[in-house]
Amino acid sequence: MELKVFSNPAEVARAAAQHFVNLTPKSVALSGGSTPRVLYELLAHPGEPFRDQIGWDTIDFFFTDERHVPPAHPDSNYRMANEALLSRVPVPKNNVHRIPSENLVAAEAAVDYEYDVRTFFNTDSPAFDLVLLGLGEDGHTASLFPGSEALHESERLVVAPWVEKLNSYRITLTLPVLNNSKSVVFLVTGASKAEILREVIKTESEPKPDLYPAQAIRPKRGKLLWLVDKAAAAALPATLQTPAPTTTC
Repeated sequence: MELKVFSNPAEVARAAAQHFVNLTPKSVALSGGSTPRVLYELLAHPGEPFRDQIGWDTIDFFFTDERHVPPAHPDSNYRMANEALLSRVPVPKNNVHRIPSENLVAAEAAVDYEYDVRTFFNTDSPAFDLVLLGLGEDGHTASLFPGSEALHESERLVVAPWVEKLNSYRITLTLPVLNNSKSVVFLVTGASKAEILREVIKTESEPKPDLYPAQAIRPKRGKLLWLVDKAAAAALPATLQTPAPTTTC
């Protein structure tokens, strides 16, 4: 695991954008949330250097998870990513693989999306070049929540767990595909994430993924990178709060 601390959310986004450019991914799984949105807007900004360094027509975009809402709904991860990035860059429409969450039973949407993923990669073991993830204040990531049966899924690539605390279904990629990725990047910013980040990092040597699902993200062959700001890192041991360059744990 590699952890880098930056002064503020803008610098976290800039580091993630540079990682995106350096990686030259052909397949990317996008996440929702306010921190990824800063990254997406940066990548799409015509006044920034990143946009012109990316071959948008060579990349296929997927989603790590989705709310069970139509694509125009304010809570839709697709809507956010489309507004911040996808509609603002020259990515072909067929290169955007949206989770079909509208007018479907959530479980059916999960089946359809798994078919899309398997068909695109033409294998039972898809490997995304890049997966972007966030960290919830309860330790969840994607739509893998504490205590969820989805954390123990070993065969399905996409499932639709019921999330009791949200009183709704979510549609999410599962650990078999997330942990088969070549590069997984967590983006974590803000003081509200300090305590959970400390718990997730502190107990890495004795992981408790049912309690802290983010700990279940352990790429088998790829790299795991945490990009965090000083506010989120405030509760970490002093040795891990050193600003970038890299701190390796």
